[in-house]
Amino acid sequence: MENLIVLGTGTALVTRYYNTCYAIYDGENYFLTDGGGGDGIYRQFKEAGISWNRVHHIFVSHEHTDHLLGIICAIRMITYRMSQDKYEGVLHLYAHPELLEKIRMICGLTLRAVEQKLMKERIRWIPVADGEQKTIMGYQVTFFDLCSTKAKQFGYRMQLKCGKALTFLGDEPCNESREGYAENADWLLSEAFCLYSQREIFHPYEYHHSTVKDACTLAEKRQVKNLVLWHTEDQTYGQRQEKYLEEGRGFYHGNLYIPNDLDVIRLDDL
Repeated sequence: MENLIVLGTGTALVTRYYNTCYAIYDGENYFLTDGGGGDGIYRQFKEAGISWNRVHHIFVSHEHTDHLLGIICAIRMITYRMSQDKYEGVLHLYAHPELLEKIRMICGLTLRAVEQKLMKERIRWIPVADGEQKTIMGYQVTFFDLCSTKAKQFGYRMQLKCGKALTFLGDEPCNESREGYAENADWLLSEAFCLYSQREIFHPYEYHHSTVKDACTLAEKRQVKNLVLWHTEDQTYGQRQEKYLEEGRGFYHGNLYIPNDLDVIRLDDL
């Protein structure tokens, strides 16, 4: 069993979706990617039935608040559980070097002394570089610099245990030089800030975001089998899935997923 647990699908300023983050579950442990924008991650974990004691690997893509602040809360929860002898082993935290230093700094300013002590003793701070491969929970993971036009941001391509390949593209349009990481992916996780038809309303390109059409065009070009769209606005709340599917199917002929918060997607089904 390999599941993608969608914890949040929203962006920084929305209120009806939690900020984009997710966990990959292998039947025993969870690999968390990003943490959303704050302590709402506690509720998302509870609603999803995720045990903190089974989270030993976390990747943080970049420093923006809607992805980072939930990580600070996760570190606080895990170090608190360590202090109560309720968490076994160590936590592995992956990010590019500059981001690791910023996370350390924020934790140093906000966590209690006992939590900071445990943070030094039982968290492994693991820097990632462009093109670097690591083995995480038995997965082969290749990290890559997304060549962001904003804050430095990394994505990754993961070889799943079921033999399929999953690529995570962060939260902005895929730089042309990075498109090879999406080539023939079984699963592609891409942001789609809004519908292309509503680009004059939401102005995604001004914020360095993409539309449903843009993400679907890339997936079609790179022969992606399954495309997951998220990191979106919330003015289409309640109709997002219907509207995004309608536009997306005009540009992409694979399997298109528009998840809601807390949806679970079987990665080994197709």
